[in-house]
Amino acid sequence: MENKHRLRLFGSARVLALSSLLCAMSVVIGIFCKTYLNFGTGLFRITFENLPILISGIFYGPVIGAILGAATDLISYLLSPQAYPPNLIVTAGAMAVGLVSGLISRFAIKRSGYPRIIVSGALAHVVGSMIIKPIGLFQFYGYAVLFRIPLYLLIAPLEILLICLLYKNRNFRKIVEEHNDLR
Repeated sequence: MENKHRLRLFGSARVLALSSLLCAMSVVIGIFCKTYLNFGTGLFRITFENLPILISGIFYGPVIGAILGAATDLISYLLSPQAYPPNLIVTAGAMAVGLVSGLISRFAIKRSGYPRIIVSGALAHVVGSMIIKPIGLFQFYGYAVLFRIPLYLLIAPLEILLICLLYKNRNFRKIVEEHNDLR
């Protein structure tokens, strides 16, 4: 009975395992991109670390999306060679990506499939990546942080396109839709 209560948030051991894999993917993608696609002092980088967070929010809901966003950001911080404390506003931005994608996916867009993915992903990026994260980074970079917004105007559609391409795959759809109401 106790194990059933522990899994209630995730619904099943399978969703918990898939969420863990998505978290690990986000951390690895983030470290790779921050290392090899970084231009300058860390402010200008091409990164797709939000892709697994978006997937978790869209397909598993706002709570799992927010938890995954926070976990990913904090684990990435622990694995990076940064000398300053974690920026909790940036962590809130990562949480917002998962939360907003999940909220929009679950409650605002009634049509399942591509419209749900596109609108959820776009609004999650606007709130989390283009509003909240720049506020958190402003203390380090000043107004130069505003140059990240056009970068996300390129990254967000690419991540959404990748999710749509994954969603075309019948096996991917079966895996992510097995324990939710997106059918």
